[in-house]
Amino acid sequence: MLVLTACSGEKDTSNGKGDQLEVVVTNSILADMTKNIAQDRVKLHSIVPVGKDPHEYEPLPEDVRRASTADVIFYNGINLETGGNAWFTKLMKNAKKKKNQDYFAVSDGVEVIYLEGKGEKGKEDPHAWLNLENGIQYAKNIEKELSKKDPENASYYQKNLQHYISKLAKLDQKAKEKFNAIPATKKLIVTSEGCFKYFSKAYQIPSAYIWEINTEEEGTPDQIKNLVKKLRDSEVPVLFVESSVSDRPMKTVAKDTSIPIYAKIFTDSVAKPGENGDSYYDMMKWNLDKISEELSK
Repeated sequence: MLVLTACSGEKDTSNGKGDQLEVVVTNSILADMTKNIAQDRVKLHSIVPVGKDPHEYEPLPEDVRRASTADVIFYNGINLETGGNAWFTKLMKNAKKKKNQDYFAVSDGVEVIYLEGKGEKGKEDPHAWLNLENGIQYAKNIEKELSKKDPENASYYQKNLQHYISKLAKLDQKAKEKFNAIPATKKLIVTSEGCFKYFSKAYQIPSAYIWEINTEEEGTPDQIKNLVKKLRDSEVPVLFVESSVSDRPMKTVAKDTSIPIYAKIFTDSVAKPGENGDSYYDMMKWNLDKISEELSK
């Protein structure tokens, strides 16, 4: 049996401890990025389930157990899991994990955009992944730390990273070409949460929203009234609603403005396996296609 194993030609997937690297990530988007880079070379666990909001979350006992034994943990940072009830900060403290030794912010190197233009701590907009250039930075950070923790598989991770970056970069370039062709009067993306600031900057398309971030009050009468007033002075043809929030407030906006909701788009989570948008690449492609094709009409 030992001889057969030695001669099989299969590459060792160990991390030097005799087993696979145990990797924990905070949400489904980071899980998909990690999977593209590491594939079957790691044991991967995502804390926040698909379709759930990562702003506010209560880790389950299994999440605590997996985090405690993990070799490396990836989180978004920029006021996401560490904002609101700071569930990730509490989890890392309880698991006795150290920042930049055991757990790493994949958003390192991203130019942060602040809520309502306020450049103060705790007012960062966390949704940096909605700009594909930032998504590429996330992937680079993931590969870097995986290669450090698991040097035997470093060349494998690096090869997968280059393929993944190329795929994301091509999608990004095509999207910029599409949005450049849209008339300025129609360039407005309307969503429930104000989470498209990075998207807006990347693709030069302004955004409007009901509430700013999911940790605040969501869909109050005043918020809806303010958006309706803004939309009545615009030529925007459609509204969008995110897959991870209730569509009730946006339905009220649609009724009061007679502007239809065109599609659900993805922000804080990928879709369930087998559905449209079930990977980071596919959720971004879905968003870019749906937004550009309707605003182009």
